[in-house]
Amino acid sequence: MTAAGFPIVRAPAASATDVRIDPALVRRWLVTFLREEMIVRRGMRTAVVGVSGGVDSALVAFLCAEALGPANVYGVRMPYRTSAEESFRHAGLVQEITKIHDVVVDITAAVDGYLRYEPDASPTRRGNVMARQRMIVLFDLSAKYGGLPVGTGNKSERLLGYFTWHADDSPPINPLGDLFKTQVWQLARHVGVPREIVEKPATADLIRGQTDEEDLGITYERADRILSLMLRGYGQAAIAACGFRRRDVRLVWDRVNATHWKRHLPTTAVVSPTAINEFYLRPVDY
Repeated sequence: MTAAGFPIVRAPAASATDVRIDPALVRRWLVTFLREEMIVRRGMRTAVVGVSGGVDSALVAFLCAEALGPANVYGVRMPYRTSAEESFRHAGLVQEITKIHDVVVDITAAVDGYLRYEPDASPTRRGNVMARQRMIVLFDLSAKYGGLPVGTGNKSERLLGYFTWHADDSPPINPLGDLFKTQVWQLARHVGVPREIVEKPATADLIRGQTDEEDLGITYERADRILSLMLRGYGQAAIAACGFRRRDVRLVWDRVNATHWKRHLPTTAVVSPTAINEFYLRPVDY
């Protein structure tokens, strides 16, 4: 055992930390995925995407426009009064380039209508209210336009629990859910998302001046490589032996374990042999 409590083990091969993708191949697959899930499986040809001005939603807008045609995609900008002007402008740039529908819904009145009863709400609570209000808008507009909301959450956010439950994770279709953040950046560059969007610091834009990496305490570049090793079954000691700081390994490890519940549907108390998603499963669910 080392002084920090990590047993000494053989490190994985250097290639095990490589999270590069073939962007052309992934692009073709995700466009096919969107067409099959939307049109073939669900009979839907219209997508509704919350376009925030960030790289994730920008990439989804580009992919949906390619898969379904710009006329069948509604990009929704949902600013709050404290949202960054740059985010609003970048979202508009995405809509202009992709030629999807531009819909603007200012959520300030809706959010403040509730928060005036909770004036002492913390910044985190306020951010969660904003995120959930935006999802209300997307689902309602999906009913209006006869389509489906398409999610924009990436694999890094999902594994680290860096999202609002029943908000960012709610859409029934998510083309980016199996892509690490660094892979999103690779694919976004490939499809032509503007450089100023790809290269700016990632932010949820729920709190003024907020950035993802400051909130998480680690860069996505390091976190993604650690997550990749975790998912391949390597333990903390083996990951640390690859040259990662033990503090970073523990941070990522603990966040994944602490937020496991957020990646599942609500836990149901089983009182019968026909509990949904426990015993009642269709063959496709296995």
